[in-house]
Amino acid sequence: MTLRTEKRLNKFISDSGFCSRREADRLVEQNRVTINDCIPELGTKVQPEDIVKVDGTPIGAVRDDKKDRIYIAYHKPVGITCTTESRVKGNIIDAVRHTERVFPIGRLDKPSEGLIFLTSDGDIVNKILRAENAHDKEYSVTVDKPITQAFIQKMAQGVPILDTVTQPCTVTQQSRFVFTIILTQGLNRQIRRMAEHLGYRVTRLIRNRIMNVHLGNLKPNEWRDLTSEEMAEINQAVSGSSKVALPKNNVNAKKHPKKRVKTTKDASTPRKNRNFYKK
Repeated sequence: MTLRTEKRLNKFISDSGFCSRREADRLVEQNRVTINDCIPELGTKVQPEDIVKVDGTPIGAVRDDKKDRIYIAYHKPVGITCTTESRVKGNIIDAVRHTERVFPIGRLDKPSEGLIFLTSDGDIVNKILRAENAHDKEYSVTVDKPITQAFIQKMAQGVPILDTVTQPCTVTQQSRFVFTIILTQGLNRQIRRMAEHLGYRVTRLIRNRIMNVHLGNLKPNEWRDLTSEEMAEINQAVSGSSKVALPKNNVNAKKHPKKRVKTTKDASTPRKNRNFYKK
């Protein structure tokens, strides 16, 4: 396909299905990307006649209808790391073994298991991961000692971790040691940290659902293509996504201001909520 109009470099690379925009920015920072055999800066725009390469391999423009994009649901087993880095043993790409280049949407901790999406569509990755698109994610959690009603109530109301208080969520006890939790938030190792704060240790954590997609009968290390109905609902859910992520409501933001990232005038805004799916 031929690029019709100019496009920001990280979007051009992600739209091609090579990787996500965040990963594209990292590749640019590592000087692994060239435009017409010259090393570009973050935020550089690709013109229709430009030739973009990553590690010397040409990257083609995306099809306008995106019919060549791949969307799959994968049951990540315990021990698999959600990275595209081939040098990392047990990386998710080697585990999935898809015939086309795909990358995960978000993360799931190495000790955790369950549903995760992989795709070759960088645009939908950005829409799903944006802070305002904090859609439901349901987990089944096993802990190391009997669950009390006080524990369920405190988990649901909000727990102080990582210099903030978690948002209210739905928590339901399933058995003496098992509960389900539905989150719309994505702090780093959130469920494990919440349980630890209340004196519990998570012994098993499995994600059963993301938005309208359920893990279902997928066995560990199995994957399937997302159905047209599932994709229609996902696209509808993210259709209102804005170009800039909303700021997090962190009461300590003024006490711990984030450092500004120096880029060129057209550089992409650094993304927030990077651990949206990391539990």
